[in-house]
Amino acid sequence: MTRTRTTTGPADGPDPRGRGRGGRRAGRGAAPRRVRTGSRWTPYVLVAPFFVFFGAFGVFPLAATAWASLYRMELTAPDERQWVGVHNYARLADDTFFWNALVNTVTIGVLATVPQLLLALGVAHLLDVRLRGRGVFRVVALAPYATSVAAATLVFALFFGRDHGMANWALGLAGLDPVDWQNGPWASKFAVASIVIWRWTGYNALIYLAAMQTVPPELYEAASLDGASRWRQFLHVTLPGLRPAIAFTVLVSTIGATQLFGEPLLFGSGAGATGGADHQFQTLGLYLYEQGWVNLHLGRAAAIAWTMLLILVVVFGAVRVARALLARRESAREGLGHARAGRTGRDRRDRRSGRAGRDGRRR
Repeated sequence: MTRTRTTTGPADGPDPRGRGRGGRRAGRGAAPRRVRTGSRWTPYVLVAPFFVFFGAFGVFPLAATAWASLYRMELTAPDERQWVGVHNYARLADDTFFWNALVNTVTIGVLATVPQLLLALGVAHLLDVRLRGRGVFRVVALAPYATSVAAATLVFALFFGRDHGMANWALGLAGLDPVDWQNGPWASKFAVASIVIWRWTGYNALIYLAAMQTVPPELYEAASLDGASRWRQFLHVTLPGLRPAIAFTVLVSTIGATQLFGEPLLFGSGAGATGGADHQFQTLGLYLYEQGWVNLHLGRAAAIAWTMLLILVVVFGAVRVARALLARRESAREGLGHARAGRTGRDRRDRRSGRAGRDGRRR
């Protein structure tokens, strides 16, 4: 007698609970099929818009400027150009106005960048302290950055006025002679640098504040347990944690100082792109503007623009080389110290073994 085995799986007909043969819910509630979208071209398609915009607004202007710098080209007649090669670059070596603008740019950049970053560190340290209304103080610190360049420069031009300015009024109260802030060779540079300091200190302070809040509090607790004062904690705990932020702000401030344009242009009332009667605060940005849009020498302006870029590349390249040399020197010192420590340890072990041998022979 043979036994018949019956299957316990789903029948061929429709499931009374509404499921088909494959276990999926049939009808209107069926789960949609997943469409496979993964492809090796998908990452390239996603990043393609960035490269398109970067090529249109980054690479193409650089290439067009480099091409224009090799021609004698006037802004009024750009089609009537003449090939001159590197003549526009070579003439900058004998151009006294270019060197004057370069010296003014470096001077104003140093006068603005160093106090600006030091003040930003102090402001960030004060904002990092727990006090009431910290949000209000942070907004106040950022307000100068949100102020228009034209409005800020107009206020500072009135502040540094020769006859009725508040700066000379304060100097008069202190018994000092008034200063011609717009025509003085050093006073004008200091006045332009003060505008930059006022506008960008709060911005850098917020960057430092964000970096300070990433420093682990355990480091401050360990330093306080070791007896370190607030000043030593700031030097040995806070500043090492701010190295990436400090490097970023120095980089951005250097680029901004090289491209300084709006503040000196609007500070000299009626001077325009000349940067004062004697070009005493004419920067490279103003000199570029004067050559291209006042004197209409488009090829010379393009050469100045590329020279500014090359100056930045040389400066940052020198900084990278100097940092690499310092790191190599530090590693060499550490290796020498480890080698000396190793020789000292071996000498001690040899002396100990020699003493042990002599003691054994005596016994």
